Amino acid sequence: MVVRDDNSIEWRCEAQPVPYRAALDDMSARNAAIAAGSARELVWMLEHPPVYTAGTSAAAAELLDPRFEVVSAGRGGRYTYHGPGQRITYVLLDLSRRARDVRCFVHALEGWVIATLADFGVEGWRADGRVGIWTRDIDGREAKIGAIGVRVRRWVTMHGLSVNLSPDLAHFSGIVPCGIEEFGVTSLERLGISVAAEQWDRAMIARSGAFLTALQPSCA
Repeated sequence: MVVRDDNSIEWRCEAQPVPYRAALDDMSARNAAIAAGSARELVWMLEHPPVYTAGTSAAAAELLDPRFEVVSAGRGGRYTYHGPGQRITYVLLDLSRRARDVRCFVHALEGWVIATLADFGVEGWRADGRVGIWTRDIDGREAKIGAIGVRVRRWVTMHGLSVNLSPDLAHFSGIVPCGIEEFGVTSLERLGISVAAEQWDRAMIARSGAFLTALQPSCA
């Protein structure tokens, strides 16, 4: 369903899981339409049924147990898991109207998640050499709570970010998440914080102004 509609960006939140391949097809078509000037930009929040997705740098040895469907995503990065309880935000924006800087775009995505996590009392941070969002797990060790994976075609972005609200963390054991063996994954639920998908979506939308501002040419 559409939850917000302005002159340039459509904001869409899905209440039911969307199969990954269907979402990928829709996202690819929308990306091309935005580049052609025949569609508005889109921010799409949703969940998928369990699936492992392979980025362009995925190594076969990092797929440990293909218990779920495995799909080549075409985005940057390596293997990741998507499933119920993990909220995904696909971001399809025209960077030719903003800063033509992919590094800036990824940095802004990370900042968006970090700011939203703070609204729920969770400290998140970036880590040098490790794309994504990290926090302190219940055992005191650093763990990943949010993943970033993007693709840019004709300066229009696609894919985006995912945040672990309450997924089955055992499902991550079928892969080496993002190719990083020495760190685990965590979730808001594991940290003792219950956040429904609708709550998370509202919080992300409330923080979107700062995210979009960070994409202006002055950030490059």
